[in-house]
Amino acid sequence: MIGALLMAMMSPQAIAQPMPDGAIEAPGPSGPLRGSLVEAPGTNGTPAPMVLIIPGSGPTNRDGDSPLGVRGAVFRQLAEGLAARGIGSVRIDKRGMFGSAGAIADANDVTIADYASDVRGWIGVIRKRTGVPCVWVLGHSEGGLVALAAAQEVTDICGLLLVATAGRPMGEVLRAQLRANPANAPILPSALAAIDSLEAGRKVDIATLHPAVAGLFDPRVQSYLIDAFRYDPARLIAAVKGPVLILQGKNDIQVGIEDAALLKNARPAAKMVTLAGVNHVLKPVASDGRGANVATYGDPAVAIDPAVTDTIATMILAGTAR
Repeated sequence: MIGALLMAMMSPQAIAQPMPDGAIEAPGPSGPLRGSLVEAPGTNGTPAPMVLIIPGSGPTNRDGDSPLGVRGAVFRQLAEGLAARGIGSVRIDKRGMFGSAGAIADANDVTIADYASDVRGWIGVIRKRTGVPCVWVLGHSEGGLVALAAAQEVTDICGLLLVATAGRPMGEVLRAQLRANPANAPILPSALAAIDSLEAGRKVDIATLHPAVAGLFDPRVQSYLIDAFRYDPARLIAAVKGPVLILQGKNDIQVGIEDAALLKNARPAAKMVTLAGVNHVLKPVASDGRGANVATYGDPAVAIDPAVTDTIATMILAGTAR
């Protein structure tokens, strides 16, 4: 979240090659929301299952890349891997950003409820386009919170796939992330005071903050943070109906195993899978060192860990076979 500052038994060879990316749009407030559609062939007249991929916080695009230093297109890799297993997908640009820039005038003028409303719109478009009776919704990081919020009011979700999703309110997670880095010691008092204020619904004068954290609490995003801090993922998941996968990398330095456990405790029927050697951006890491972990974020040569795709595909195909 400081970045604002996710085994199929069928052999891939047994399935026809997926079609290339296609353009797809959903209605937005002032212009279209845009995404990329990857279709997979159905079987016996039944359409292939579909998954909507919701990116995480900040300027993260439909492929999972960010100008803040994340590269490698892990969501595109995930979509391609799922298609090879007979699962279609739509990955999206959030309202106000990238291909969806025309949907609203100000990308910062949003709430979690707005993003959840967009998810509902995308589900309707996907169902109409592909003929599926329901859509799997995958949320990565903060996208998992959006998925949980959307699921409170949507009945045509096949299930939720929560990948690297916090189990605590965002303010608590942000505190933990800041405290986890020893280099942040000089700025902690300023940053923690700002979080306290935003949690209480009060905006912060950045002139009173340490310069190193002023960007994290930019006035343009404070209304969004005040809104987002109100949501408790554990409370939301307890109210979700239908299958839920909680997928967490053990080498994630932004969201921890304790978050996955909180979600699991709130929804005991959920399936929880932890993956050794997988970090927050779903890439394999061989070291526990923070520097080596973060270095993979911007290295496009490091591909998504295959276990991520395998776990998600297994969940979807098992749920679809019911």
